[in-house]
Amino acid sequence: MQIEMLARAGVGHLRVIDRDFVEFSNLQRQVMFTERDAIGRIPKAVACEARVRSINSDIQIESTVADVNYSNIEELIANAGIVLDGTDNFDTRYLINDACVKNNIPWIYGAAVGAHGLTMTIRPGHTPCLRCIFDEPPRSGTFPTCDTGGIILPVIAQVAAIQSAEAIKILTGQIDRLHHSLIQFDLWQNTHTKVNLNSMRGGNDCPTCHRGDYQFLNATRGQMMTSLCGRNAVQISNTQSAKLNLEELAARLDGSGEVSFNKYLLRFGVGEFELTVFSDARAIIKGTNDLTVAPTHYAKYVGA
Repeated sequence: MQIEMLARAGVGHLRVIDRDFVEFSNLQRQVMFTERDAIGRIPKAVACEARVRSINSDIQIESTVADVNYSNIEELIANAGIVLDGTDNFDTRYLINDACVKNNIPWIYGAAVGAHGLTMTIRPGHTPCLRCIFDEPPRSGTFPTCDTGGIILPVIAQVAAIQSAEAIKILTGQIDRLHHSLIQFDLWQNTHTKVNLNSMRGGNDCPTCHRGDYQFLNATRGQMMTSLCGRNAVQISNTQSAKLNLEELAARLDGSGEVSFNKYLLRFGVGEFELTVFSDARAIIKGTNDLTVAPTHYAKYVGA
């Protein structure tokens, strides 16, 4: 939603990065997509690019179908004037924080679950960073997710509107117009609070913006797994560069289950599980949230 707002505002160069493809369950809250995108299982980044081009053909837009992780994030945000958070998990937000603080790129945090929204604008060297405010990601099970709390479109729209307005202020040099706060609101309970960021500096204790300890960037190589919010699915990706020939994989899987593919992804159904495999060897295994079950199916049908 933020990218459409910025496109309509005339921002000349946009880059959208998303790892996922469009499903019917997205249409309840993600206004960039249509039923046609869901039927075609179009990657979200590709669908966003097509919509933006239909809105404002004068701007440049790049779409990248990729999982944002420690091995690629600095390349993905290179030369960006600002980064907007549209993610659905804390680990990626802390990774964005590390990368943006390290590379001195302003970014705008935004989160929503249920009817509750949260956003703040982070300008490295001028404001607290994410770890100044929230030292560590919350422990599993201690924070509502879209599985447990659901989510409604109006709260996403409000978070996106604030983020987009802040981005336009920064891009036009009107820093004095920024809200300079952590904004929290609940549209169901009709509550709205603002906490001044100047009172929330982490001081010399912040490992990221004061000590330059980028813990979320300094990970190890290998396979990465993520349980996808509200999807009963696990994403598996590898940091090593890989390229799959989806047509060859489809031929190999033929006879083992239901197979279909397009130029973006391959879909393979077997029993209660469905695997969506991308050309970069990344896969989404639907039918389980178990991080021990998913890699077994990945190894069996895609390979090590």
